Amino acid sequence: MMDDIKTPPNKQLNRSIGRKSVQVNAQPQELITNNVTLAHAWTAQVITLFPDAFPGLLGESLTGKALKDEIWQIQTTDLRRFGEGKHRNVDDTPAGGGAGMVLRADVLGNAIADTRRNAVGKMPLIYLSPRGVLFTQAMAQQFAMQNGVTVLCGRFEGVDERVLEHFEIMEVSMGDYVLTGGELPAMTLIDACVRLLPGVLGNANSTVEESHSNGLLEHPQYTRPTEWEERIIPTVLTSGDHGKVAKWRRKMSEQITQERRPDLWSKQKVL
Repeated sequence: MMDDIKTPPNKQLNRSIGRKSVQVNAQPQELITNNVTLAHAWTAQVITLFPDAFPGLLGESLTGKALKDEIWQIQTTDLRRFGEGKHRNVDDTPAGGGAGMVLRADVLGNAIADTRRNAVGKMPLIYLSPRGVLFTQAMAQQFAMQNGVTVLCGRFEGVDERVLEHFEIMEVSMGDYVLTGGELPAMTLIDACVRLLPGVLGNANSTVEESHSNGLLEHPQYTRPTEWEERIIPTVLTSGDHGKVAKWRRKMSEQITQERRPDLWSKQKVL
């Protein structure tokens, strides 16, 4: 079982991060509260035992700039705040026995209800789980076109099934593997969505020509120097003939997809 964590009573635990750099301390600041909401921004709500892990890498590079530019915002809900008893317990032993611990239904229910009160418009409720539907680029595009997402990060052996049923939560998997919690997958999902928002990437074509955007893996990329370690950039790419370049890139995408992802290639043949 996870060590009990005691939280100072004056620390604000529901945080909303937007255009300003945020440093967490005992005194509430402008953007460390769910009362401050950017109505126009795509919103990522994250329910987690580790709110201080966010925005993490999402606060860097292009996603970080978009965060400061108010293109999107992130709101975190500390699950521990809804824990039961003196030590704010959030988990208990599995019904029927077994190893590990399971996040309690009552704790999760209260945290989800509190978080969703701040949800605006269409914001799907997602639980990151190895048994969920596989996350795809098409799914990222769908989420990016909505008002945002609410993501529940599991821990231990998972969550009480009744919570998933009651809130009709969508289970999403980032791949056929198991992690210690949902925080890293949550960042991955959010990153995949945010980069698709208008104004985040400098070149809009970047999202059109990359892997999975058209069901194929991306073609090889090259840049200067023209020759490196006796390896030369394919001459077609320096020919100046844009038509030939496009045909070469398509051919290479098809070849790489066929070799590395036959499952994707089989779908192409059906189309």
